[in-house]
Amino acid sequence: MPNPAAIALGSNLGDRRAHLEAALAALSREPAIRNRRVSEFIQTAPVSDIPQGPYFNAAAVFETTLPARALLGVLLEIETARGRDRAREQRWGPRTLDLDLLLYADLVIDEPDLRVPHPRMHERLFVLEPLSQVAPDWIVATQGRTVRQLRDALRGEGSD
Repeated sequence: MPNPAAIALGSNLGDRRAHLEAALAALSREPAIRNRRVSEFIQTAPVSDIPQGPYFNAAAVFETTLPARALLGVLLEIETARGRDRAREQRWGPRTLDLDLLLYADLVIDEPDLRVPHPRMHERLFVLEPLSQVAPDWIVATQGRTVRQLRDALRGEGSD
């Protein structure tokens, strides 16, 4: 039985658009992923004290028969194929490609190297803006609010 999943995509090194498009193409080739919807690409400022250029960010939602940990493995492989080396990079520094598993069904997963919903997504407008384009009514289990409500709260609009 397929489960819905949501990911965030980001890049601020090299051809940012090409990195995001390549990641989406790789996901499309994965037989266990279908019915993909993708947000617009948005340019955002980095959220870090480390000097670096602006990001392109996007979000994608899809159905998958992969368990969450296996899906994370696919995302990490795609990052590596686009030149990311997590072992050598500086935390919150520039990167060719960042793929984060944000949501997986309505599950709450807290394991080493796998936390779903993503533990900081509710604090990040660069995640919530694109995600609200493709999954505005998805309830983030750990927050008890929809993606749209979390986005509006960060915008200062309040949505309750």
